Amino acid sequence: MTGVEILGWLAALVGTSLGLPQLVRLVRTRSTAGLSLLAWQAILTLNLIWFVHGVKIGAANMSLPNLLALATTVPVLVLMSRDRGRPLARVLWPSLLGAALLITIDLLTTGGVFGMFSLVPAALANLGQCAEVIRARDVTGLSPVFLVLGLANQLLWLSWAVGISEPSSIISSVAITVIVTFTLVWYTLRRLGLRALWPSSAASVGDLVAEAELAADDPAGSTAVS
Repeated sequence: MTGVEILGWLAALVGTSLGLPQLVRLVRTRSTAGLSLLAWQAILTLNLIWFVHGVKIGAANMSLPNLLALATTVPVLVLMSRDRGRPLARVLWPSLLGAALLITIDLLTTGGVFGMFSLVPAALANLGQCAEVIRARDVTGLSPVFLVLGLANQLLWLSWAVGISEPSSIISSVAITVIVTFTLVWYTLRRLGLRALWPSSAASVGDLVAEAELAADDPAGSTAVS
């Protein structure tokens, strides 16, 4: 096995386990605070299109992890839909529609065309999560391990793509690595005490229930909070 192949399978290993820490954190905390629904919808699209692209170019290290990643991406979306009181079908259909469109582009084009179009869900996933980290009132539902693995995954895919001169993966990995790095740094600052910028007024069902329980336990204290 060559060095490039080893990089590819390392990327596959990290990619397969990428969503697991986030799923575990959701199950343990029962909170989706700090998670971007748009990001996870886009991640589902990415899992589907890169699975098909991996099959197309004969790269099992690309197709297999994205197929296995559905075992974490879909449950995360199910938990988010429940926590935020949204019908699951309404949560899933944008991802499926986007995947169908991009898979069609991939099958009908060559070179880096698919790579350019694949930047759309990749950007939505990473910019969506980045914006949530900046604006969310609370980011404790977001797993730091998930963010670290995301950065490691992009660096591994970039190294692999350069090694085999695969333009679609190079284009996507370079752009996303920059965004993931920024998100990880900003998340670290939030956990160190940095306040939300332009805070979002949106709250999940779980967050509202928690606030209601707190208010019931300490009505005097709750009325003092603006």
